[in-house]
Amino acid sequence: METMNTNGTTRQYGAAIALVSGVYSLLSATGGTGMMGSNSGLLMALLGVVVVVHGVVLLTPYADRLGNASGPLMIGYSLVMLLNQALVGVTGSVNWGMGSEMGSGMNGGMSGGMGSSMTAGMGWDLGMVALAVLMLISGVIMANRRNDSTGM
Repeated sequence: METMNTNGTTRQYGAAIALVSGVYSLLSATGGTGMMGSNSGLLMALLGVVVVVHGVVLLTPYADRLGNASGPLMIGYSLVMLLNQALVGVTGSVNWGMGSEMGSGMNGGMSGGMGSSMTAGMGWDLGMVALAVLMLISGVIMANRRNDSTGM
């Protein structure tokens, strides 16, 4: 009886994190930053939609159909979010240094000085990184809880 309640609570926390992360991804990709035309923005918009749908499903009876996949899915989403932020942070470009309109990644990232790429609008999105870390932790907890409750 207790494991059912614990799994339900874990699912609710996972759903809350997924919904907040997904909405944040969508808002940051479609917001005033103009990222929607970039590789990073399109990836985050697509991932945002998928994560929001996953979060909604976790709040419905259909969550049982996801079975053991929910935790690993959340881990996967978080790793994509972190990889995207790392690429944006390293290249200094939301096109990961590949966009012709930005020039090369080195020119685009270095033109404003070394420190500016970390704090500029096109650098790291620390909110996205924080949500991705929370989602990663949630996915690990969900995966472990599922394994414990099934005796694996």
